[in-house]
Amino acid sequence: MNNILRLMTLSLLLAFSIITKSQVYTNLGDVQTDERALYTMTKQMSQFISRFNYEEDQYGKKLNPDSPDYRNKEKRKSVLPLLFDMENQRTNGSLRDFFIADLTENDSNYFEFLGGKWYSEVSATFKWKGKSVDVSMIFTIEQENLGSKWVLTNIYFPEFSKLFPKGDIAEQQKHFLHPMSHELDFMNIHKIFKTPECIEYYASESYSTDYLSIFFYEIKQGNLVFEKVNSEKFHVFQIDNWYFEISWFNREGLNTGWLISNLVFLKDNEKEELLKFYQPNFNN
Repeated sequence: MNNILRLMTLSLLLAFSIITKSQVYTNLGDVQTDERALYTMTKQMSQFISRFNYEEDQYGKKLNPDSPDYRNKEKRKSVLPLLFDMENQRTNGSLRDFFIADLTENDSNYFEFLGGKWYSEVSATFKWKGKSVDVSMIFTIEQENLGSKWVLTNIYFPEFSKLFPKGDIAEQQKHFLHPMSHELDFMNIHKIFKTPECIEYYASESYSTDYLSIFFYEIKQGNLVFEKVNSEKFHVFQIDNWYFEISWFNREGLNTGWLISNLVFLKDNEKEELLKFYQPNFNN
């Protein structure tokens, strides 16, 4: 009887030992996977820029500028694919490969923090007229003295856009002041204010709506009240003949962090219209 009890106890201990070891090995594997994911994740935008230029390898090791590996073309080619959203067909195919080949062809296509032509788009919630609304704020880096800072360059808020709809040419031509109005002491000026929704048609052809000033005014009047930041992404126009977008991906696996989420082959002369949205006073 005692032998049977000892045998049962031994069997239970052996089974427990096997289960425990299995759990240890499984957990160890998870730790190793987690550590690898932590190293390969592009956790910050500064890290994205360093890896994009191959000033840091895919494991987070900073490269000495005097090292032959620093900005090495061939090694850069092997790391760049890791900076793309691999679950998106547009950023995981021939267009991406063409971009990388073009990027590494010469020594000028690097992403420079103070190089201009890149913007942060911050989506935030504000309270406006008693309801929560989404506003997109555009920021860019501006040098100041020996440092730099993020500055607001534009905003997008649909309610503001509704105030200044784009009318057709025929509609705009209906709204004008006769060139001899000054001879009548501008007695006809009342017509400007009869249709306030069209008042901008009486401005010069060079006039463009300054949404940022309207935004500042509404904030100062207490009509727009900030609540919270929802998300952030980046728009990069620095690279010759290309535009790309960088978004945050928080998911399992090794393809996480700040990654290129959109890529467009865009000639430099075609960028000008887009840049007017991100920075209306942009001057090449």
